[in-house]
Amino acid sequence: MDTKSLWQACAAFHGHECGGLTIGFKAALYAVELLGLTPAQVGDGRCISRDEEIVCVTENDACGVDAIQVLLGCTAGKGNLIFRLRGKQAYTFYRRDTGRGVRLSLRPRPEGMTRAESFDYYQAMAPRDMFDVKEAALPLPEKARLFDSVTCPLCGESTGLPWTAELDGQPVCLDCLDKQRA
Repeated sequence: MDTKSLWQACAAFHGHECGGLTIGFKAALYAVELLGLTPAQVGDGRCISRDEEIVCVTENDACGVDAIQVLLGCTAGKGNLIFRLRGKQAYTFYRRDTGRGVRLSLRPRPEGMTRAESFDYYQAMAPRDMFDVKEAALPLPEKARLFDSVTCPLCGESTGLPWTAELDGQPVCLDCLDKQRA
């Protein structure tokens, strides 16, 4: 893989270069290595998950998540990017075909660094020196589910059936239900 062009693609998607983007970038590259992913298995020269072949459970919603989206094709819309917010720079990556998963958690960096120093620090590090690696503690998440939609009789908007409640014998959206209760 040409890591320079991959980095440029991540920075273009994210809008700028920063230490946080670097963390996600290195985590994604390390996951490719640890899980034995190859571009031929999942993508077009990058290890992009066309559907849900790769799953990422992220414990943060910071800059690094953008690199994971670009490099691995994990997205909330496809259901293979799952947010389990814990405020940690930690990511669990899974391969659906093998069921194997690894959790990468960022090791602490030296204190007192400026943003620029932090960026340089992470850019210079190899992924194996940045992250503690453990087998996934959580089971492989189920595949994304598809739901029927209904039209709310009160506001006329379409909503997924699981996000409705029955009111006067009809499924109404949760927003309208909240208004009725207020």
